[in-house]
Amino acid sequence: MGRRDGRRAAVVCALLLLAVGLVFGRTVGHEFVNYDDGNYVSANPAVAGGLTAAGIRWAFTQRHADNWHPLTWLSHMLDVRLYGLNAWGHHLSSVLLHAAAAIALFLLLRSLTGRLWPSALAAALFAIHPLRVESVAWVAERKDVLSGLLFMLTLGAYVRYVRRPRSAVRYLAVFALFALGLMAKPMLVPLPLLLLVLDWWPLGRLAPADTARRPGQRAWRLGGLTLPPALLLEKVPLLALAAVSSALTLWAQQETRLPGAVLGFGLRLGNAVVAYADYLVLFFAPTGLAVFYPHAESALPGWKIAAAAATLLAATAAALALRRRLPHLLAGWLWYAGMLVPVAGLVQVGRQGMADRYTYLPQIGLGVALAWTAAAACRRRALGRWVRQASLAAIALLAGLAWRQAGFWRDSETLFTRALAVTSGNFVAHANLGVALHERGRIDEAIVHYRAALELQPGFAEIQYDLGNALAARQQPEEAAEHYRQALALRPDYAEAHYGLGNALAARQQVDEAIAHYRLALIAKPTLVEAHFNAGVLLANRGRLEEAVAHYRSALEIRPDYARARENLSRALAALGRVEEANTRWSTPPPSAPPRFP
Repeated sequence: MGRRDGRRAAVVCALLLLAVGLVFGRTVGHEFVNYDDGNYVSANPAVAGGLTAAGIRWAFTQRHADNWHPLTWLSHMLDVRLYGLNAWGHHLSSVLLHAAAAIALFLLLRSLTGRLWPSALAAALFAIHPLRVESVAWVAERKDVLSGLLFMLTLGAYVRYVRRPRSAVRYLAVFALFALGLMAKPMLVPLPLLLLVLDWWPLGRLAPADTARRPGQRAWRLGGLTLPPALLLEKVPLLALAAVSSALTLWAQQETRLPGAVLGFGLRLGNAVVAYADYLVLFFAPTGLAVFYPHAESALPGWKIAAAAATLLAATAAALALRRRLPHLLAGWLWYAGMLVPVAGLVQVGRQGMADRYTYLPQIGLGVALAWTAAAACRRRALGRWVRQASLAAIALLAGLAWRQAGFWRDSETLFTRALAVTSGNFVAHANLGVALHERGRIDEAIVHYRAALELQPGFAEIQYDLGNALAARQQPEEAAEHYRQALALRPDYAEAHYGLGNALAARQQVDEAIAHYRLALIAKPTLVEAHFNAGVLLANRGRLEEAVAHYRSALEIRPDYARARENLSRALAALGRVEEANTRWSTPPPSAPPRFP
C-alpha cells in the first residue's frame, strides 16, 4: 500500500510540473517589462555583472528598489551568469521555481495530513490559479516564487522537527530555512504564528482543555484548548527573526512608505478590509486582473467597506462555529487572514490598493479549506462523483484563465493596455504605456498617455520627466524644459531631470545654465556618464579645455568603451598641445573634426 501511495504521489508531482509548464511555459518567450524589470535586472549594473564577490557584497549591504532581499538579488545574478540578459532564461527560472513550490506544497500537505487527493487539489489550485500569473510572469517578482519555495521547505522542516525526536539540529534547519525565506521576501514574517495554527490542525499539538495532563505539566487555556508553554517558547527565536526582518524592511522602504498625512489610518484600514474581501472574491472569480490597481484613497465608498467587513465577519463566524466538525475551515481561514497582514496596506508602501502577487502564499489557506471540504463531501456517495467532476472542471477552467492572463505579460505595451482596459484612474498604466510607446518611436501616442497620467497624479516627478523626454524628442525644448523643472520642483535631487534640463537648455544655446544643471546631475549621481560627456562638449566649445578633459576622463573611468568620449578627449588634449599624451594614450581622429554631441 505504501509503495502504491508513493507511485501516486510521484504521478501527482509529474502532473503539477506538467500543468505549470503548460500554463506558464509561454512566458519563456516574453520580454522584460518596463515596470521594475530594469530596476531589478536589465538596467541594474550590480545584477548585470553576474554573481561576483562585489555583487554578493552589494546584495547584502544595499536597499536598492526599496527592499532588502539579498537572496533574491543573488538569484537574479545567478540567472545573469547562466543566461546573460536574455529575458527567456530569467522567465524560465521563475517558472521552474514556481513548479518546485507547487510540488513542495503537495508533499508538505500530504506529510501533514496523510491525505493524497486533498493535498493534490490544494496544490493544483495554488499552481495554476490566475492570481499566480503576476508572481511567475513578472521577472521582478522573483522574490515571490523564491520565498514561496523556501516557505514550503520551512514548513516541511518544522513537520520533521515535530514528528521525529526533536533535536537542536532539526530546529536549526527550521530556523535557517526561515531566515533564507525572509532574505528572499519579508512576506514570510507571519510564519511563526502560522506554525501555531498548524500545531492545532492538523498536527494536533493543542489538546482539548479537558484532556488529562501529567502531574506538574503546565499549560495555558486558549479557546477550549490547552497550550503548553513549550509550544510558544519554541517559536520565540523565529519571532525574533521575524522582528529583525520587519525592522530591515521598514529601513529599506522608508522612502516609498507613505506618511499618515498622505493616507490616514482610517483610509488604510478601510482599504485593507475591502482588499481582504476582494482577494476572497478573486479566488473564486479571477477576472479583470491587472498589474496595478490604483488606491481608492478617500473615494472608497462607505457601503463597500461595510459590505466587505460583514463578509469577513460572517466567514470568520462560520469557521469558528464549524471548528470542531470541520477544523480545516478555521485553519485555512487563519492561514489566509494571517499571511495577508504584511501586505494588507495598514503600512502603505506605494500607491496600489491591492496586488495579485500579494495572494501568492495567503490563498494557499483558502485552497486547503476548499480541498478538505471537498474531500469531506466526497464521503457521501451522492455527492462524491459530482464533487470530483466539479473539481476537475474548476482546475481546467482556472488553468485556461491563467494561460490567457499570462499572455498579457508578453511585453509592456500589451500589459499596460490590458490594465487600462480593466481598471479606471490608472495613472501607472498610462505612464508605463507611454514609456513603451516612446521606446517604439510612437512619440505622439506616448505624450497622450503621459498627459493622462499627469491629470490623474500631477505630483509624480518621474512622469513629468518622461513627458519632458518625449517633448524633447519632438524638438520642443522649451516645453520639455518646463516639465523637467516641474520634476525638479518635486524632487530636487533628480539627476536625470537635471540632465534632461541641461540638454534642453543647451538646445536653446543657454550654455552656462546647461553646464550648471549637468553639474547638479553629477552631484546627485556621479556615475551619470552622459552628463560628463555633454558637459565636456559644452566646456570644450567655450574653450575651457582643461575642464572638458576632466569630464571626458571621468566619463571614460565610468565607461571605458565610450568611443565618443575617447575621441573628444584626444581632440581636447591635442588642442592643449599635449599631442604626445593624446597619441600614446588615446585614439585620435583628424584634428579638424568638430566635437560630437549626442
